[in-house]
Amino acid sequence: MNTPQSYFSEMQSDTGVRSPYAAYDTWFAGQDNKRLTKKSAEAEAFFRRTGITFNVYGQSDAEERLIPFDLVPRIVSSGEWSKLSKGIDQRVHAINAFLHDIYNRQEILRAGIIPTGLIAQNDALLPQMMDFSPPGDVYTHIVGTDIVRTAESDFFVLEDNARTPSGVSYMLENRETMLQMFPELFSNIKVQPVSDYPKNLRRSLEASAPASCEGRPCVAVLTPGIHNSAYYEHSFLADQMGVELVEGHDLRVVDGHIAMRTTRGYKVIDVLYRRVDDEYLDPLTFNPNSMLGVPGIMDVYRAGNITIANAPGTGVADDKAIYSYMPEIVEFYTGERAILKNVETHRCSEPQTLKYVLDNLADLVVKEVHGSGGYGMLVGPAANKRELAEFALKLKANPANYIAQPTLALSTVPIFTKKGLAPRHVDLRPFALVSPKGVNITPGGLTRVALKEGSLVVNSSQGGGTKDTWVLED
Repeated sequence: MNTPQSYFSEMQSDTGVRSPYAAYDTWFAGQDNKRLTKKSAEAEAFFRRTGITFNVYGQSDAEERLIPFDLVPRIVSSGEWSKLSKGIDQRVHAINAFLHDIYNRQEILRAGIIPTGLIAQNDALLPQMMDFSPPGDVYTHIVGTDIVRTAESDFFVLEDNARTPSGVSYMLENRETMLQMFPELFSNIKVQPVSDYPKNLRRSLEASAPASCEGRPCVAVLTPGIHNSAYYEHSFLADQMGVELVEGHDLRVVDGHIAMRTTRGYKVIDVLYRRVDDEYLDPLTFNPNSMLGVPGIMDVYRAGNITIANAPGTGVADDKAIYSYMPEIVEFYTGERAILKNVETHRCSEPQTLKYVLDNLADLVVKEVHGSGGYGMLVGPAANKRELAEFALKLKANPANYIAQPTLALSTVPIFTKKGLAPRHVDLRPFALVSPKGVNITPGGLTRVALKEGSLVVNSSQGGGTKDTWVLED
């Protein structure tokens, strides 16, 4: 397997196979390619049978698609994971402290660490959350931190997903599929489990219940419905946690609480894990045309009678312009230097920076500050002249809507092809659960892989696939 010298291979080094992959490499060498090809087809059939699909917004065809699954795991040593998990823990604490500060005392603005305009003019800032603290002071109950690697010890946070991070169902199903297909691998190689995520998620949500809750908290998952691209995940998580999956029309305000309709009447909900965007959460407070939310839920929330996970207004923290200040944010709230590095980020709202970005567009990756899923971005090295020219016009028309970053030399992990192993670029989304009792980080996460040779875009909406992520035991 030949990997370009400019990219760090997580499996191969100049002297041979890297130690985290040693046992797997020995196993793989004894495998028959025809058997592995058959196993790959079986995995696809399993995913299709189970209904693990997604929709691509904006596509003319309504066909649901599979996210391709690659059967070669991404393997992380316990030492590498220790550094990553400490960095994620630090970052998650800083994000929660930042959100509490922004919606209350705003000390970071008074200290001049972040420009006031970046907050005051931020579309994700919700005035309805000002001077209010959610139960337990937790804003981001579930965080998905996108991490990339460029060298043996160089890990970078690409972005923080603090609103409604998705993909955890793929992490769980990928592991289950690997356990079913290759049980002998897990007998020979000790891998830290991920299967307790749903149990930990429920415990974490219950621990975040409001003070008004009596007895064991009632938890529910709020979904926009079957037409949402992540509906499978909503249904999966509700089922795995053993809680109800509800839509907005199943809920109403009853005696100052949010209650869901059941066959025995309405039952009070204490914690609502919502997968509905802020704008659609409460038609009486936000978008009056929303049919997805619950009229009056924000009044119940501010009265302290329900926990909404994640809290409304958390989008301020995963704004990509705010991201550029994360090293300063981490240090301001923790008193420590950031363990995990940021990617160098150019704020196009600044005139001199905009000029630099326009002059170097062909070498940069440009993203919308509130964008996600790989939409609305430009990968300069992969763009043609027409695409560069069109994007330059967008930048000039609304520079504050964009940030730019250098094109990173993302690490590679092998995928299985008919010709054997071939390197492809990857990123990693570990999932952190936050409650007043602390932070729980699942060992591993969702590895997304760019299946096209040379591609740096790993998003499923842009043709990427997924892998099982193994964190080895000590």
